[in-house]
Amino acid sequence: MRRKILLVEDDANMRFLLHDNLEMAGYEIVAAGDGQTALSLFMKQEFDLCVLDVMLPKKDGFSLAADIRKLRTDIPIIFLTAKALKEDKILGFKIGADDYITKPFSIEEFLLRIEAILKRVYNTPSKADLQSTYQLAKFTFDFNNQVISSPDEVLELTSKEAKLLRLLCIHQNKIIERDLIQKAIWEDEGYFVGRSLDVFISRLRKIFRGEPTVSIQTIHGVGYKLEIGNK
Repeated sequence: MRRKILLVEDDANMRFLLHDNLEMAGYEIVAAGDGQTALSLFMKQEFDLCVLDVMLPKKDGFSLAADIRKLRTDIPIIFLTAKALKEDKILGFKIGADDYITKPFSIEEFLLRIEAILKRVYNTPSKADLQSTYQLAKFTFDFNNQVISSPDEVLELTSKEAKLLRLLCIHQNKIIERDLIQKAIWEDEGYFVGRSLDVFISRLRKIFRGEPTVSIQTIHGVGYKLEIGNK
């Protein structure tokens, strides 16, 4: 089932960029450039999620979200904003936001957050969830059975090791931010969770130690990247 998203962004270039990437990801998109038009669209159509810029003409994103909540209390809402003020985030979450993304942001992060919210709210598998086997050079990773095998051996993984490796596989050759990994696997961003993540990354690196075409790179201050390719 294609999920339908209401995208409200007054910047035409940003609206086109997000619309294009969301469509390529398999979503049906209805876009608007101001809050009043968006509210009119929402009252006439059924949506599965709303992505709202905060600074909008005619009706700002917070007011729009409050009106949407009066019509449907259950629909997930993501705010996009150039503001990083704590007070704005608190207001957004009080209104009932499911997420709050500060510009600039990566498209990968944006899509991952949408996928996570839709999966949680509607309990439907994502496209990534449907794939369970990944080929990493000479290694075959079977997520469902939590094993990684090579011509020489078969290694059993813990549940969190398997989840972490699958997340890296889904986004191979791309950077994944630490906080997204922590939220996806531990649902937390605390200090001790961060230390646990470092330990799990080290364990996975040992598996690929003898394979030059597979490596897990640390992008300092950002996150990690599973690199696969010829060396």
